[in-house]
Amino acid sequence: MVGPWALDIPGLPAHVEQPGLRLQVHADTDLYISTAIREQGLWEPFETQLLTQMLRPGDVFVDAGANIGYFTVIAAAAVGPTGAVYAFEPEPRNSALLQKNVELNELSDWTHVYGAALGAQAGLASLYLHPDNLGDHQLHPDHDGRVAVDVQVMRGSEVIGEAQQRVDFVKVDTQGSEQLVIEGLMPLLLHSGAGLRLLLELTPYSLRKAGTTGAQLIACLQQLALPFNIVDHLEHALVPVSADELVQWCNNVDAEVEDQGFMNIFVGSPV
Repeated sequence: MVGPWALDIPGLPAHVEQPGLRLQVHADTDLYISTAIREQGLWEPFETQLLTQMLRPGDVFVDAGANIGYFTVIAAAAVGPTGAVYAFEPEPRNSALLQKNVELNELSDWTHVYGAALGAQAGLASLYLHPDNLGDHQLHPDHDGRVAVDVQVMRGSEVIGEAQQRVDFVKVDTQGSEQLVIEGLMPLLLHSGAGLRLLLELTPYSLRKAGTTGAQLIACLQQLALPFNIVDHLEHALVPVSADELVQWCNNVDAEVEDQGFMNIFVGSPV
């Protein structure tokens, strides 16, 4: 590992008292997230903007697929000691850096780190490791020769629900297991009210490999009765979209068996 690296995060709101956030990152073993942070001081700029604009002191944030903790530490700084952050990362090297980065930024008092995945049911699973994209580990085999490690799976509503009656913002980026994560969180999400916001990766190919579909994920999210938006990275905008339109897009992608097209979606009120 290398670092720490200062995060060059524009537009941090005034209530964030420690804008000098820092991260330790992977060395050249990770060609994507860690490399972007080293070279640019930033990862997924628009998603970063959404978090810094929307999170407030006292909020509860859930990071499913936390990687080395980029969004975790940003969220923890934003919600402050009156809030809470729950970060889940099953891959051991990522999880170790996640824990170190929380400690490095003195956020441990209200940030709960779990070296585990989230899922529909608690238990054990195999995590299939990508050799040089340390943000692309997955809980399903893809017959591409990946090495697998055993990891713990937790049900989010049980783990978080012991301390919280609601959550305010949930980020899910789990390379195909998003549906299972949402199922496990659903009892808690349904109690969180109209102010709930979710940011998810929608990749029909990965969802299908994991045994679900994009259409099933959208149907599951519809239970929350919240609006859907597409995250437009080029225009830095949230574009309203209907559930039916998202399902049709997923079905179109699924019609091409090897199409790995994806988008990020935002569920909830943008304001």
